[in-house]
Amino acid sequence: MVWARLKYSKKEINWAGKMLTENHSSKEDIEKAFEILENWRAVHAYPLHVFQITLKRKASKFDREALISQRLKRAPAIIYKLTRIYHGRSRASMKLFQMQDIGGCRAVMKDLASARKLYVDGYLRGDLKHRLINKKNYVDVKNEKERIDGPKSDGYRGFHLVYAYKTPRGMKRYNNLLTEIQIRTKLQHLWATAVETAGFFTRQAIKSNEAEQPWLDFFRLMSSVFAQMENCPSVPNTPEDERELYLKIKEKEKELNFIEKMTNWAKVIPHIDRQIKTKGKGQAKFFLLELDILRKTTRITTFTEKEEKTAIEKYSELEKSYPVGKDYDIVLVGAENTTDLEKAYPSYFLDTEEFLKHLKEIVSKYNN
Repeated sequence: MVWARLKYSKKEINWAGKMLTENHSSKEDIEKAFEILENWRAVHAYPLHVFQITLKRKASKFDREALISQRLKRAPAIIYKLTRIYHGRSRASMKLFQMQDIGGCRAVMKDLASARKLYVDGYLRGDLKHRLINKKNYVDVKNEKERIDGPKSDGYRGFHLVYAYKTPRGMKRYNNLLTEIQIRTKLQHLWATAVETAGFFTRQAIKSNEAEQPWLDFFRLMSSVFAQMENCPSVPNTPEDERELYLKIKEKEKELNFIEKMTNWAKVIPHIDRQIKTKGKGQAKFFLLELDILRKTTRITTFTEKEEKTAIEKYSELEKSYPVGKDYDIVLVGAENTTDLEKAYPSYFLDTEEFLKHLKEIVSKYNN
C-alpha cells in the first residue's frame, strides 16, 4: 500500500475550507479547494489504519465479538461541519486543518460494561503512546470536575476519544494528524443509526439537531428509554417516569407515523447483491456504498486492502459527480467483511428490525 503524502501547508488547507464554504468562490478556486481537501483527507488514511488495528486489539479483550469499523469523513459532511454555527458562537468558526474527525473508527460493544472497560481501561488507563487530544463521556451522570459530559441534549450517547498520531520513527510524516475513536453499546448504536436513516429519508439534519421538532423530540425520548435500559441517566428534559416517557413516545410515533415509515424505508432498498457478497468474502477490506433513493438501489463496490488508494480516488470522483445528501449518498468504509459492514452501517442496508422491535414494545406497553 502506497500511503498518501501531504502536499499542502496549513494555510493552504484552511484556504480550501474557506473556498468550499463561501458562496462567491470561483469555479477554479473550488476545483483547487477540492484537490486540497482530497489530499488532506487521504493522508488521514494511514493514522486511521493504525488506530483501527489498535482498537480491534483492545476491544477484543473485553468483547470478542466487538464490531470494529472505520471511515474517512465524506466531503459534504466536512463542508457542512465547516459552515455549522456551534452553541454560543455568532458565526461558523471551524477550520479545516483543526477538524478532529476526518478519520474515524468505531467499536460497537455488546453492553455498557464492556464499552466502559474499553474506554477507561483500554484507553484512559491504557498504554497508547499517541497523544490524547480530547475525551468525551456522553453516557454517565454529568460531572464537570471529572470531565463527564453526560448525555447530549439531542439524545446522543457514547464515548469519544481524539488522538494525535505520534511516532518517533518510521511514518513520522503523519505525526499530529488526528483520529476520532467512538465506543458505543449496541443500544447506543441502534439509536444513532436510526437517526441517520430517518435523517436521510426525511432529508433533515436530525443528527445535527436541525430538523422539525417532532423528529428531534422523538429521538430524544427514545434515547432516554435506551439509557434507562442501561441504568444510565436520561437525556436532559425528558421524563424520568417510565409510563410518562413511554406515552410521550407513543404520542410522537402516532404523530410521525414512524413505524410505518421506517418499515417502508426498509423495503425501498434491495438486499445486498449475493454476487457482490461472494466476490468480497475473505478479500474485500473497503466498501464504497452508493445509496440511490430515486432508483431504489444500493450499490456496493469492494476493494482489497492493497486497493485502498484506488478506493479513496473513486470515492472522491463520485462525490464530485452526484448531488450527495439529497437523493444520493456515498460513503467509503472499512470492515472485515460484508456481514460486519451491514452491522456497522445498518442505515445503508436499512436493517431496522431491532430498533422497530423496541419501539413496538414501548408503544404497546401503556394505554392513555
